[in-house]
Amino acid sequence: MGAIVAIVGRPNVGKSTFFNRLIQRREAIVDSVSGVTRDRHYGKSDWNGKEFSLIDTGGYVLGSDDIFEQEIDKQVELAIDEADAIIFMVDVESGVTGMDEDVAKLLRRVNKPVFLAVNKVDNAQRQADAVEFYSLGLGDYYTLSSINGSGTGELLDAVVTELPDVVEEESELPRFAVVGRPNAGKSSFINALIGEERYIVTDIAGTTRDSIDTKYNRFGFEFNLVDTAGIRRKAKVKEDLEFYSVMRSIRAIEHADVCILLLDATRGFDGQVQNIFWLAQRNNKGVVILVNKWDLVEKETNSVKEYTAKIKKAIEPFDDVPILFISVLTKQRIFKAIETAVEVYKNRSRKIATRKLNDVMLPIIEHTPPPAYKGKYVRIKFCTQLPTPYPQFAFFCNLPQYVRDPYKRFLENKLREHFDFSGVPITIFMRKK
Repeated sequence: MGAIVAIVGRPNVGKSTFFNRLIQRREAIVDSVSGVTRDRHYGKSDWNGKEFSLIDTGGYVLGSDDIFEQEIDKQVELAIDEADAIIFMVDVESGVTGMDEDVAKLLRRVNKPVFLAVNKVDNAQRQADAVEFYSLGLGDYYTLSSINGSGTGELLDAVVTELPDVVEEESELPRFAVVGRPNAGKSSFINALIGEERYIVTDIAGTTRDSIDTKYNRFGFEFNLVDTAGIRRKAKVKEDLEFYSVMRSIRAIEHADVCILLLDATRGFDGQVQNIFWLAQRNNKGVVILVNKWDLVEKETNSVKEYTAKIKKAIEPFDDVPILFISVLTKQRIFKAIETAVEVYKNRSRKIATRKLNDVMLPIIEHTPPPAYKGKYVRIKFCTQLPTPYPQFAFFCNLPQYVRDPYKRFLENKLREHFDFSGVPITIFMRKK
């Protein structure tokens, strides 16, 4: 779980280039998940060993400058609410604009670290021109060129020193976050869960953040509910924008062990729901999918089957995920939903003894070895589960670079067949023996 850094600023100052430069380096190394459609607004990066999530608040506003005027306030507000640090990007070519002044005015009131980044500074003359940005009243600035990357190091050095040290709390209790797009029924689900009497044991103030964990004891289970920001909806930000609801989910997802993804049966498993799903998957969280308002859908004889198949198709290759059909209104299967989330939580922390793992996996590998590559044969000699909070496995072999994704998926499927990892992403590493 890392801190969150948001990049704000008006269009065309180079936010996206800067963002891509920061996450590319990392995504190239880390994210070999095939077929993940990436939203270009969110990624993970690290600097000096500190990992953080990066959010580019721009890049999705279409239309003229005047529409943007209203949008930029929303963006900045969102960044102020959700981020631990804010990078405010301006452009030396155009100098200080009215819009920059508006943003600066909002940022001067914030008690979070704000870094003023002056972009497109690639020569001494421009270095001198940058001085005018002192007038924004945000103190010192950092000059950089996001095209060639010069200056980004100094900026990031400063940013990471201000980020909170995120301590993984060893909470014994599972942490569930209810996520999904607006109006899918998240709040009603939570109310139905808690019941009108509110079985709240304690409110634990959020850690370094303002995310509140509420402790529940219901149905014989004790668990923490990560308060997703969607519940304390701000009247000012109309949540009609796809982007905001995905953004609001980011923090909740990073704080949870298991994400309960609620979707509206009448609207289907659409692009935005998929984005939230991939976000949970990319953060290695457990997932339970709840199809709500099932009572409103016209049923054919096997529509549950069809609907399930459709969702599984959309989430391939990670399709070993429990899918439940519920109705928050009639409280149908709500208990089952929590029971399933608890099971997924257990699956996510499941540890398999190395000996047992090898007893099961080596015969399978012997029977179906990795295909030869350029006439070279890969021999896998040994495997072990890594001591991480979620399931990761290392397979040791002579030529790790020749093991392709399809074979890794084969191994993952076999692991799922023999051990219960339903609802949990699995990472497989090939290591040199």
